[in-house]
Amino acid sequence: MLRYFAHSEARLGNVSRPLARYYHSEKGVWGYKPIARRDFQVAEDVRASRNSQGNVYRWVEAFRQHGHKLATVNPISIRPSQQELQELSPAFYGLQTQETVRTAGLLSGPQVAQNVAQLEQLLKDIYCGRSVSAEFSYVEDIEEREWLAKNFETLDQHQLENSERCEIAELLIKSQAWDNFMALKFPTVKRYGGEGAESMLAFFWQLLRDSVQGNIEHVVLAMPHRGRTPLQAALFNMRPAKVFRKLSGASEFAEDIEAMSDVISHFHVSEQLQVLGKSLNFSMVRNPSHLEAANPVAMGKTRSKQQTRGEGAFGITDSQPFGQHVLNVILHGDAAFAGQGINQECLNMAYVPHFEVGGSLHLIVNNQVGFTTPGDRGRSTAYTSDLAKSIQAPVFHVNGDDPEALARITNLAFRYQREFRKDIFIDLNCFRRWGHNELDDPTFTNPLVYKIVHQRGSVPDSYAQQLAQAQVLSESQAKQIRDDYMKYLGEELALAPTYEPPPSFFEKQWKNLQLAPSKELTYWDTGLDYGLLHYIGQQSVTFPEDFNIHPHLLKTHVNARLKKLENGVKIDWSTAEALAIGSLMYQGHNVRISGEDVGRGTFSHRHAMLVDQQTNEMFLPLNSMEGGNGGKLELAHSILSEEAVLGFEYGMAIDNPNNLIIWEAQFGDFANGAQIIIDTFIVSGETKWMESNALVMLLPHGYDGAASEHSSCRIERFLQLSDSKETAPDGDAVNVHIVNPTTPAQYYHVLRRQLARNFRKPLVVVAPKTLLRLPAATSTHEDFQPGTLFHNVLGDTTVQPEQVRKVILCSGKHYYTLAEEREKRQAYDTAILRLESLSPFPFQELQGQLAQYGNVKSFVWSQEEHRNMGAWTFVRPRFENLIGQQLHYCGRCEAPTPATGIGKVHKREVDEIVAAPFEL
Repeated sequence: MLRYFAHSEARLGNVSRPLARYYHSEKGVWGYKPIARRDFQVAEDVRASRNSQGNVYRWVEAFRQHGHKLATVNPISIRPSQQELQELSPAFYGLQTQETVRTAGLLSGPQVAQNVAQLEQLLKDIYCGRSVSAEFSYVEDIEEREWLAKNFETLDQHQLENSERCEIAELLIKSQAWDNFMALKFPTVKRYGGEGAESMLAFFWQLLRDSVQGNIEHVVLAMPHRGRTPLQAALFNMRPAKVFRKLSGASEFAEDIEAMSDVISHFHVSEQLQVLGKSLNFSMVRNPSHLEAANPVAMGKTRSKQQTRGEGAFGITDSQPFGQHVLNVILHGDAAFAGQGINQECLNMAYVPHFEVGGSLHLIVNNQVGFTTPGDRGRSTAYTSDLAKSIQAPVFHVNGDDPEALARITNLAFRYQREFRKDIFIDLNCFRRWGHNELDDPTFTNPLVYKIVHQRGSVPDSYAQQLAQAQVLSESQAKQIRDDYMKYLGEELALAPTYEPPPSFFEKQWKNLQLAPSKELTYWDTGLDYGLLHYIGQQSVTFPEDFNIHPHLLKTHVNARLKKLENGVKIDWSTAEALAIGSLMYQGHNVRISGEDVGRGTFSHRHAMLVDQQTNEMFLPLNSMEGGNGGKLELAHSILSEEAVLGFEYGMAIDNPNNLIIWEAQFGDFANGAQIIIDTFIVSGETKWMESNALVMLLPHGYDGAASEHSSCRIERFLQLSDSKETAPDGDAVNVHIVNPTTPAQYYHVLRRQLARNFRKPLVVVAPKTLLRLPAATSTHEDFQPGTLFHNVLGDTTVQPEQVRKVILCSGKHYYTLAEEREKRQAYDTAILRLESLSPFPFQELQGQLAQYGNVKSFVWSQEEHRNMGAWTFVRPRFENLIGQQLHYCGRCEAPTPATGIGKVHKREVDEIVAAPFEL
């Protein structure tokens, strides 16, 4: 049977890293602690043996490096494998066939070879002649290479018991029976079954056993649609009636739940499994049709669970690595893994501080065809797994016809991940029985491959026959398993019309939350006593006496903030943010800000992280704040990526509703690189899957002569993603809340509101650039006191209502240029109203503000953006349908790009759009 290896805590505490890191801190900060490198030396007798047989050792190493090229791991190969490699010939190293060799120190295991000929056969058997091969020679760490060589060369010593082989066979038979049943009962459904890749059940069978024996408490899984439903039904306790109910036209949720739902191949499970008499929490993250997009979500969810458990750098001790009790597992499609850039981003995050999860275990379900494209046309590399080499992750290639070999290699991969807490890959070479889906004909473009596929038997049948020949599982027993499962599926199909889906949301850590109200906008008191806020503000710029702060920051940031706090006036944007974050921490919430350069902020305004100018040591003042309930701030400086990073933050947000997760785009348009995550998860996850989140996206926006890209966060795109109504008042249930605040206090309140409410909604903040330091855009201490809150509309207190003949509506920073222009013109017959909230559209508050202006002749919408951009097309129909008045447009004309790159043109446009509302 397979052997499971226990690890001492001391051993695990000294985890290797690919490179020494100097991350602004040798002491560590919340979420990151340096871990010492392991001390490893090759044994003296081993070195002596290798040195005395230098050419023989080079030959052995050649097999470790090149042997995989001759291995028989492809079950449907249409080309003969390469028969010879000069690097594997003993003559290449000057060795004679009958020359005597000693394998001690060269090769692991009990194998004995007396001469070169015998050693050659032994090496071919290990590295070329069985259903698995290995790539690890590129791994830089010598201890890892030695460990991998030793354990791969002794892989055959770990054999399955007959009872275990029967368990695997049962799972494979059930997977095939599921697909056969679906083909019989639902012949026109695209089910994306597992036919040809049923061996993946052996991977999961072994993974679950290893996990409970390795003290794993929770496994988080991301996987695409291929074989997803038969896996869930056979191994993860999903009721088939749920699928059959869905296929009958009903929702997967209870009838009273207003959700748009999703297809069966996106179903997920979250179960507490019983494995070998132990409990194991297993959760599969939801997946959209965009392949691989779920991978960073799983990573983020894993890290959130590790934070909740106090693992790794969230723990008390310095020596514990991430992944003690929570394991991240990712399944990939072959074409998608090689082709989707999000995979490179995820791998690049794997060992980055504040994103590491203790290594992920990867399985590539290698169908050897992408949609209809042959595998070798979908990449420029030899293997679909070659991207793994970018982080020196070992790769094992396995023949999908051999589920036992897959189980053994899964155990080896698991042990590697446990030992070194690093990523590792298994490349499962299999096939698709049908085309891209069961209604597709793949022979149009892949005739030779599918000639082989159609002539061969199935993997479950072949394995069952193998066990029958070995007298382990008889044909009648295999038939009984199949018949019993088909009968069970038939019973579940009969129950489908009356099946009531059990609750699947607002459970466990979400139990105190609910869905947002659909017919009203709610208001939440988010103010606090200014004495407490004054203390928090002081703590946000307090640093140790021996800390060498940058002299400019001491003057313009630290001392300036202390003065503003003391006077209670001219409180700026960054101070308000510190008060919001610090007060949430004081109340016990953890806060995470992720993005590029978020410590200081893109515009050098935040400085939530200070760096000692002599030692380079990092210090986060708010994490040293005394009192309160112990919340912590994590500043996650991300890689130069948006899609994977935002997916990671979404994963953290859906896991723990009590933490505030903020992603800041360096400029608002950087969100363009994360559109898949925004579209398929953030704004649609609740209606598809009943999965709430309170993720905050900060998108700096504003026209300031910086030309096209960085001027606009593309407000119009986010508004288009909103399900706000054009002809009826909105409630808080709108799928995404979009605000464009104009004062620091408004920003403070909207951040605190995210966790104050009894529901969770994603929040897009159209964040400022010039307002960060604009003297007019400040707040006073009264704006933060108890009883204060976020206002969806800010009225005009500078005009007499009865004198107003024109009302200008605007949003964001544009207000200040309009107010300045009004002052120049002395146009006090014009009121300027600010829509601080765009989605949900604040009809009631806007109506209340307009009611005081009884003599108005015209209403104008003014914006910086071009007419085909900005909020104009969103605001106009709502204003005219709900308020019942015509709304005129003032702003830039239509354009194909957000802003001009010509300074004179920009200046002329600014003058025109500011003047136009007053001259209309």
